Amino acid sequence: MATPTLTAIGDASLAHVLGRLGLVEARVRAAVARRRASDPEADDRFRGLYISQAHVDRLLGGRNEPVAPDAEAQQQRDEIEAAADAAERQGADLRLRRLMRSFGLNEIDIELLLITMAPDVDARFERLYGFLQDDVSRRRASIGLGIELSGLASGNSYARNRLAAGAPLIDEYLILIEEAERPFLTRSLRVPDRVTAHLLGTDVREPVIEGLTHANEKATPEQAATLSRWMRSQDARLGYVRERPGSSGASLAASAFAELGRPTLTLDLERLRPEDDVAVVAALAAREAALTGAGIVAGPIEVLVARGVPAIRAFSEIPAMIVLVGARSWDPAWARDVPFICEAPIPNALQRAELWRRNLNGDTPVTLDITTTMAQFRLTAEQVHRAARAARMEAHAQEAPLDEEQLKAGARAQNAAGLERLARRIQPAVRFSDLVLPPDTMAQLAELLTRARYREQVLDVWKMGGPSARRRGLTALFAGPSGTGKTMAAEVLAGELGLDLYTVDLATVVDKYVGETEKNLDRIFAEAERINGVILFDEADALFGKRSEVSDAHDRYANVEVAYLLQRMEQFEGIAILATNLRANLDEAFTRRLDSLVDFPEPEEEHRRQLWQRSLGSVVPRDPELDLDFLARSFKLAGGGIRNIAVAAAYSAAELARPVSMADLIRATQREYLKMGRLCVESEFGPYYPLLSEALG
Repeated sequence: MATPTLTAIGDASLAHVLGRLGLVEARVRAAVARRRASDPEADDRFRGLYISQAHVDRLLGGRNEPVAPDAEAQQQRDEIEAAADAAERQGADLRLRRLMRSFGLNEIDIELLLITMAPDVDARFERLYGFLQDDVSRRRASIGLGIELSGLASGNSYARNRLAAGAPLIDEYLILIEEAERPFLTRSLRVPDRVTAHLLGTDVREPVIEGLTHANEKATPEQAATLSRWMRSQDARLGYVRERPGSSGASLAASAFAELGRPTLTLDLERLRPEDDVAVVAALAAREAALTGAGIVAGPIEVLVARGVPAIRAFSEIPAMIVLVGARSWDPAWARDVPFICEAPIPNALQRAELWRRNLNGDTPVTLDITTTMAQFRLTAEQVHRAARAARMEAHAQEAPLDEEQLKAGARAQNAAGLERLARRIQPAVRFSDLVLPPDTMAQLAELLTRARYREQVLDVWKMGGPSARRRGLTALFAGPSGTGKTMAAEVLAGELGLDLYTVDLATVVDKYVGETEKNLDRIFAEAERINGVILFDEADALFGKRSEVSDAHDRYANVEVAYLLQRMEQFEGIAILATNLRANLDEAFTRRLDSLVDFPEPEEEHRRQLWQRSLGSVVPRDPELDLDFLARSFKLAGGGIRNIAVAAAYSAAELARPVSMADLIRATQREYLKMGRLCVESEFGPYYPLLSEALG
């Protein structure tokens, strides 16, 4: 390999590497010449397959002393480095020198690295190394050969320590030592393909790192100002950003690194596979960051917590500037260093609106007020970016201009699926116009909707929560008899806000074992805060019942559950609706924490008439003799019961292929009364009472 000059090659960085490899080739040539001169059997075609008597005598005659580079080789090295100095003064980025500075390497480290890397750049070195090691199967340099070609003795402790644990070449995965079962000097050396490719001018990440990386949106410089100031300090190495729902520590860190002029290597630790060695992944991430000059952002830390403290330390103690993110409070046992700790700010409604506008690239519908319409979606910068893309894709697929519904659908698509394992998701399909309720109840629901829509503006922008306020969530109680529309009203509120409704399944919550119910509830609240939705606790009195006097262990543990719920409700930042048929059974402490209490009374005759009309719909064929006024006046039923009767009557009519008649409705009413445990008396059924006798007959 002829020694190139920097002017002969366009890329100064590559020329520098090839020039240094040319010096390695010169040393190899000299070593081959010495071997031939001192070993008359050097050209034996069976050399390496056996050991002759003459070879044994030479081995017993003493070790070959290392030969230092001659004056000509030293002059060539000086010329190459002088040309490199000139290239750097002209602004060239010499990767070999940058690697040396980034990893704290010395000249011996660089020599060992280049000697080890040579077969990956020029295949001739494979056979030459095999010849020098008396073994045609050994095509990589051993530790002993690497030390010899560096001009040092094999017993030199300093040289050996540069290839031992604790040295940067080994700890930073710049050189891999293979065949650990062999004696130290005969173990093979290998430079990872990522390092070789980097020095030759290509930056393709290791597959395991590439599988974890993702791009993230940046926060505003104002939001990242505190973190940026810390990064500029001399002792900045480890930071921790605590996230809350709607905030992004990764965006904050990426913005801070950008302020420093550094790229960001963002790692999504949730993509770690069970078989991945966390310590190796952390070391590879540190190497990648040093090769590219990037700062590392990794999270969520909860993934590492699940794998134990050593997994957290593997990342927190890497030799690189790293910012870890997570929802948990920092534990001092997680690192030897003291981290810089801060909280990621939650963007307010105005800031999120600006994020939406920036990501929609001018596609915002003219008539849409982004600030009001999308305020209830507490999305991070990354989620807003993905939601905007999803909305644009849906609009393109429908060949329609972007509208409010598509934006809301894109936002809902960012919800995690964790809550669906604990609750039933309902995509709302009803509106306010579908409700049949008294004016006062409708007004209360409208007020609740207003609070949900504008709570970000009132609490965050106008600061009406006050500095001592803890509650950020919105909680309402819907109380009233069964079938009066409580669940439907919750669905309407979710639909008006563009959110999904999650109905908590009590079977997944209540557990007979002590403490398990609280754990299940905590999981529900934690997941509910991560998603943008309305959570409904139906039959809430089963969970939120009154505390009682303690007479035995069961009472004590039941009271603990209620006390826990009181605390967790205080911290909840989402939208929760409690529905109960028995308002008097709820603990009084819950009512103090409610933002709204909506009563759902039994419907009056006027509303029952509307319920009958809507339950039968406009498509079902009706007998002209239907007397809905009589049904509304005579039967004091809630909307749920009326709906059941209408459906049962429709089935009877469908069986006989005729319109729905009064007989169908009267007999279905009888069945509903029996389910409810109510008597069928003539005073209620009036002229249609004989139909009941016919049904019984």
